[in-house]
Amino acid sequence: MAKKLIMQLLPRLWGTGRFSSVDDLSLEYFRSLGMDFIWYTGIPRHAYGDSFVKGNAGSPYAISDYYDTNEYLADNKKERMSELKQLIARTHTHSMKVVIDFVPNHVAPCYADSHGGIRTFDHCDYDWTDTRKIDYGPSGSGTWLRLRDILLFWAGLGVDGFRCDMVEMVPPEFFAWVIREVKERYPETLFIAEVYTLGSYRKYCDEVGFDLLYDKSGLYDSLRSVICGEGSAEAITFNWQRLGSLQSRMLNFLENHDEQRLASRHFAGSASKGYAALAVSALFNDASFLLYSGQEVGESAEGTPSGRTSIFDFVKVPGIEALYGYIHGENSLSGEQISVLSSYRKILEAASSPLFREGKVFDLCYAQPEGSGFDRRKHFAFMRSLEGRAVLVAVNFSDEKSLIDVKVPEEAFTYLGIPEPSSDNIFRITVSANDAEFIYFL
Repeated sequence: MAKKLIMQLLPRLWGTGRFSSVDDLSLEYFRSLGMDFIWYTGIPRHAYGDSFVKGNAGSPYAISDYYDTNEYLADNKKERMSELKQLIARTHTHSMKVVIDFVPNHVAPCYADSHGGIRTFDHCDYDWTDTRKIDYGPSGSGTWLRLRDILLFWAGLGVDGFRCDMVEMVPPEFFAWVIREVKERYPETLFIAEVYTLGSYRKYCDEVGFDLLYDKSGLYDSLRSVICGEGSAEAITFNWQRLGSLQSRMLNFLENHDEQRLASRHFAGSASKGYAALAVSALFNDASFLLYSGQEVGESAEGTPSGRTSIFDFVKVPGIEALYGYIHGENSLSGEQISVLSSYRKILEAASSPLFREGKVFDLCYAQPEGSGFDRRKHFAFMRSLEGRAVLVAVNFSDEKSLIDVKVPEEAFTYLGIPEPSSDNIFRITVSANDAEFIYFL
């Protein structure tokens, strides 16, 4: 499976917070970053305005009617479904596909629809007090069919994929069945699983049938550990070796709505300290990559207690507001934001190229001799090749500029199908702190 680039966007935080704000200029911008899919978070109608909701807006994961959308997202609330269809069509016009959330573990306590509803237990999981757990057992007779029909309803509106929430809390037999059912009618539908147990990855890919899985407990946790000075870059190698043939089924990310902003003081502390991790997450191997709106200008969630952008409130997000104004010619980005966006464009442009989407991969770290100046704790290097063209990527997780000697073994050139360019095959590369450099061949 070729690498896919996905943008996560909460429409309520973009522009005026309405579907119409995701206009042609916005979509042109997302496409210019190489995005293939937009994951619109918060599309099915969720509970808000009730005493039990969290925040002043309510959670997109406390759905109150799967056959409706939120009134506050529409310019004319009576035409909200029509306006949503227009957004889907606009996205397709700009050569991108649409992903929305499917939340199969729970719904809001007030859930009701015109198709018979969904049976639930009278309790919630964890502290999700704004939800009730869906009943898949004998008393929940018909649950499978009703959830299937919900997916078919949205696919029929033009939705191209589903990010499936908390998959491990739902019977895997249900997902194996429903994925087959949906793909019989809409074979190109993309199913993304939020899965956290490393030992379950293969089951959810090979047995259940998901197209992509979060690699949170693998690559994300490894990169976070390196960024925070707690782990070694060698963990990147260990992760792909453990994943094996599953690598192309992974969805890499450095941010999403559940995780702390990369630039927050709770994580890297600045966007620039994450460039090395960005290069690995977006460019290494065949995994797809998720970009969270505002990440590309260094949004840090400054002032929040957790370093996360709230999904429960109508909030102003400075980085996203600045980005929206910049796209629409209403303001300029700061010098730092321009610098961050430029660095992201460099990586995303590479990630969207055939060389990085489909090319062969060779991890060079094992070939680096001790004492060579290549520090396996702080440095990482790999090559990619496609149709005789190749690139060497050297990554520096150190807080200081590094002069890195990268040895490329003969078997790398043989495997990648390119001629050896020099006799010693050692490349000396200067890499800025927390950054990456490329050397292209042919």
